[in-house]
Amino acid sequence: MHRFHVTLSDVDRAIYETLALRVARHPSESGRYLTTRTLAYCLSYEEGIAFSKRGLTSAEEPPITVRDPTGILLAWIDVGFPSAERLHNTAKAARRVAPYTHVDAALLRREASIRSVHKAGKIEVWRLDPSFLDAVEGSIGRTTLEIVRNDGRLYVTVDEKAIEGELERVPLVEADA
Repeated sequence: MHRFHVTLSDVDRAIYETLALRVARHPSESGRYLTTRTLAYCLSYEEGIAFSKRGLTSAEEPPITVRDPTGILLAWIDVGFPSAERLHNTAKAARRVAPYTHVDAALLRREASIRSVHKAGKIEVWRLDPSFLDAVEGSIGRTTLEIVRNDGRLYVTVDEKAIEGELERVPLVEADA
C-alpha cells in the first residue's frame, strides 16, 4: 500500500486540490503502471472519482472510474495499452473514455483499426513519455507529491526534486479517418 499526500494544481482544467491517496499495488503491477495509474487519477480528478476495487484483476472494470451520485458511470479511465475490443465496449458503457498510456500513438491507432471502435473520435488518449514516468517512478516511494499541469506540461516535485514531462492528448483515429 502506497500513501501519497498530493498537492494538485491542474491549471489547464482550473482544479486545485489537496489529495490524500491510498494506492494499493497489485503484485503483478509494474512501477511504471502504478506511476501512470496514480498520475491518471490526479489528472482526471473530479467529484466521484475512485480507484476500482478490482480494476487490475478484472477485464470488466477499469483502474479508475468516475460515477455520479446515483452510481451512473461517467468516465472509464484506463491505463496501459487497451485492446480495440476493450475500447469499443467501454465507449458504450461510459460517457467518457480516457486511456493513459506510454506507448506510441501509432500503435494505439493500429490497434483501434483492427475493428470498429464505438465513438473512437471522442476517446481521450493521454500519452506520457516513458522517460518521464521512469523518473517519477524512481521517486514513488516518497509520500509527498506536487503535481502541476500547465499548457500540456507536467511538473512533478518530489522532495524538492522537479521532474518535467509532457502530457500529450493524441487522437485515437487519424483526422481523415
